[in-house]
Amino acid sequence: MKTRITSAAAFIIISILIGGCCTVHTDKYTEKIYTPVYMKLSDIRSGFKVQSPSDLKNPGKIYVYGKYLFINEKNSGVHIFYNTNPAAPVNVSFIAIPGNVDIAVKNSILYADSYVDLVAVDISDPRNPHLTKRVNEIFPNTLDLNNEYVDPNGGILVNWTSKDTLITYSYKDCGDNYVTSPAYSSKSAVNYGGSLRTTDVNESSSGSSFNNPSPSGVGGSTARFTISSNYLYCVDRTNLITFDLTIASDPKPWDRINIGWNIETIFPYKDKLFIGSTTGMYIYDNSSPLNPYKLCQFSHARSCDPVVADEKYAYVTLRSTSSCAGNMNELDVIDISNIKSPYLIKTYSMLEPYGVGVDGTTVFVCDGKAGLKVFDATKPDDLKLINWQSDITASDIIPLGGTAILIGTDGLYQYDYTNPKNLVFLSKIVIK
Repeated sequence: MKTRITSAAAFIIISILIGGCCTVHTDKYTEKIYTPVYMKLSDIRSGFKVQSPSDLKNPGKIYVYGKYLFINEKNSGVHIFYNTNPAAPVNVSFIAIPGNVDIAVKNSILYADSYVDLVAVDISDPRNPHLTKRVNEIFPNTLDLNNEYVDPNGGILVNWTSKDTLITYSYKDCGDNYVTSPAYSSKSAVNYGGSLRTTDVNESSSGSSFNNPSPSGVGGSTARFTISSNYLYCVDRTNLITFDLTIASDPKPWDRINIGWNIETIFPYKDKLFIGSTTGMYIYDNSSPLNPYKLCQFSHARSCDPVVADEKYAYVTLRSTSSCAGNMNELDVIDISNIKSPYLIKTYSMLEPYGVGVDGTTVFVCDGKAGLKVFDATKPDDLKLINWQSDITASDIIPLGGTAILIGTDGLYQYDYTNPKNLVFLSKIVIK
């Protein structure tokens, strides 16, 4: 009697025989898995609230208006301090504004970004501010976000969460044949507006008086909002956006001018706007405020680039980090006496320069971990270091005719620089 072996049985027998010759290997490793966190636009807009005073936790931009000092809490809102006595600032209130990074003030109206929106807030009573207007989705390309990060279903990408995950990787070694389990990656697949894109989480996406306020205030060199006359100028990654503030409580979008790419900061001086980017400085004429136009561009190696200016010189800091790229860490002094033909007159090496400020012949450089450096700029082609506060990590500064306000990684400092060679410490608002 003959025994017939079916094809299925033959496959099982062969598999057993082959399997007996295979070795199973298992490896384990830990990896961070990143997941995007979205916030719905409705939640962002309902998140505006006036709260009691709170401590600094993660401060960002700084701004001064009359007797008041404003400190941005990154992506969360604005602290208001009564600062008539810089030696003893008084914490007044906190305005919760989701997604806030930049601020400016005119005629007791505070303008702030809230992710993609602009909000106007009446601060005539700083203890009880109230919202007067919201301009929806006017900032599609902010510094921290790109319009790719707006999901039509999820909302705005506001954060990433990370979790250490144990990955098990196993395979059978059967000579030349092996089978593996799926590999894992720390990259997260994110749906951006209907298209699937895999993104690495490290991918890169700027003189008033306290007691005699002018209609508008003063920001630092890293500001992206500035006010000139009756107009608010804002820069996003690529554009200069103008708002008409004729009625301060009712800002009206006027125009959007494409400048270039990787725009970072804006600084006003008289009828000029100095705009910093990762590849150069742009100078715009805004003598016709609703129609600013480009005068010139001064190019430099790729790096982060805050800029301030006076009548004859522009001071530009170049910084190289993982997000800024490049390999420059320096202060450049640029002659702008011929505004259409600026040229470099001197470069000074720095450690990691961030914000910069100028008051007459005194130049302040926030040199990161190297601290605050103060220079005599009587001869801009031969700056003299006259003071150095090396025990702070400095980010940005606003010099105000004798009082300097500096933000650092551990808090906000105020100094009397009546004699720039001898800075007098006045106060510190600490991060808790």
